[in-house]
Amino acid sequence: MKRRQFLATGSLALAACHKTERAIEGGFNGIAVERGHALRPENGPPPGAAMAPPTVTRRVHTLIVGAGVAGLAAARALRLRGLDDFVALDLEDSAGGNSRGGLVGGMACPLGAHYLPVPGDPAHEVQDLLEELGLRQRVAGRWVYDERHLCHSPQERLFFQGNWQEGLLPVQGVDAATLAQYRRFAQRVRTTQDTAPFAMPAFRAPPAPAHLALDALSFEAWLAREGLTDPHLRWYLDYCCRDDYGAGLATVSAWAGIHYFASRHGFHAPGDDAGDREGVLTWPEGNARLTRHLAAPLLQARQLHTGRVVQRVEAGRHEVSVDALNVATQTTERWQARQCIVALPVFVAARVVVNPPDVLRQAAAAIRHAPWVVANLHIDRPLHDRPGAPPSWDNVLYGSAGLGYVDATHQQLVPVPGPTVLTWYRALGDRPQARAELLRQPWSFWRDAVLGELSVPHPDLRDKATRIDVTRYGHAMAVPQPGMLRQRHLLHQNGHIPASSGHFLLQEYDRLTPSAGRLRFAHSDWSGYSVFEEAFTRGHAAGWRVPA
Repeated sequence: MKRRQFLATGSLALAACHKTERAIEGGFNGIAVERGHALRPENGPPPGAAMAPPTVTRRVHTLIVGAGVAGLAAARALRLRGLDDFVALDLEDSAGGNSRGGLVGGMACPLGAHYLPVPGDPAHEVQDLLEELGLRQRVAGRWVYDERHLCHSPQERLFFQGNWQEGLLPVQGVDAATLAQYRRFAQRVRTTQDTAPFAMPAFRAPPAPAHLALDALSFEAWLAREGLTDPHLRWYLDYCCRDDYGAGLATVSAWAGIHYFASRHGFHAPGDDAGDREGVLTWPEGNARLTRHLAAPLLQARQLHTGRVVQRVEAGRHEVSVDALNVATQTTERWQARQCIVALPVFVAARVVVNPPDVLRQAAAAIRHAPWVVANLHIDRPLHDRPGAPPSWDNVLYGSAGLGYVDATHQQLVPVPGPTVLTWYRALGDRPQARAELLRQPWSFWRDAVLGELSVPHPDLRDKATRIDVTRYGHAMAVPQPGMLRQRHLLHQNGHIPASSGHFLLQEYDRLTPSAGRLRFAHSDWSGYSVFEEAFTRGHAAGWRVPA
């Protein structure tokens, strides 16, 4: 290189070093962390302790504590039964739990769950909801789903070895040994399905000896036993576990790892006939589309009270007494109810229920929750892209700590791409101190993490991002660790089962709903893992079995 060329190059590099980076606005949003932490032992009174006297007392037949998916499903079941004398309380300023949405740069985007797989027949309660929404209808004797809300192609891609490839299973450039392990795992999933059926929701496939044997091992240990050691296969399976359960294959059980595939779409190795692959329902705001529909009649009837921190739930012989802090007025409200559906995470329920029953204490002690981070990035113009598969709804980076991103405008089918919101996810269930770090780290830490990760396939991201809003979930979902299935089965066997009619479905709802006197419990935690189908079905069952 000539001296003049060297000096010119050096001058350009120096100019680049002094280039002012674009300021990116943002902050934390979505979850009022301090409200929930008011219930911590170090921050609040012990259960049953005297609190500020209530300023108002209200009476209702049924009180629903918690308005996430389970609580909203319980409210819908009550309405379907013609029981309108109920109220739902929720900690946050909007209902929906982990299925809430928001706006970034004026554009709708998810703050949590962003899709719902087309439910199979075991999830007929969810199918009924989708029919109610007009998303599912019978045409010429067969059920079809509204194509406007089915994720359209291209659905997913993987950034792998410097290029984008179609699909999330690494296939481009892998050797024959890797492909052979893909086929072996696919065969093991099929064999396990034939040995003992799997279902979603899981309770519709009662635990068999084969299930309990898988439950006793970590997914990692089971893969090692089966000789499935390929790093590409291991990465993909770890990604799937982090995506659905909040923790990787070393943490979740082998039952959970197999259940991910066997209860839904199976596992299809490259070259296999996949048949009709499972469809995915999605919206710009994610599953908030569903929870907003469920909450709408409650808001209209003034049956939903948000911004209420439930501090005490005490069941008496004749009624249930509930004290809740009204965040807006900073006053205590007392609710007297004939029946109460506790649709809270089990560790919260065990904290606020006075003299919690054994079934609740045992569940709370057994369940570990994974923290999550959800970041929404507003970009003002399309990103440059690496070679390979075109931009998709779901875009994943091989080997990354995060789970990739979804594009909020993917379903709009606009001919010329423009501004959009990318929603980035990261599960932290494998890190023992993750929850404390989540609270301690400033917003800028997550801004830099997102930009650092996504700038690998999109080096122009920093120049086009205008805002990044970060939502933190300290206890986002239950992690199905080894032994969870057996423990859950024993809890349901030992839990109080009310007298029921001879109707099979009602008997099933009774078995599905742990109860103690006038309290009924409903939350995905009781399934040992967190997906929409589990939460909705358990909430529906609890609402259906509340005595009139």
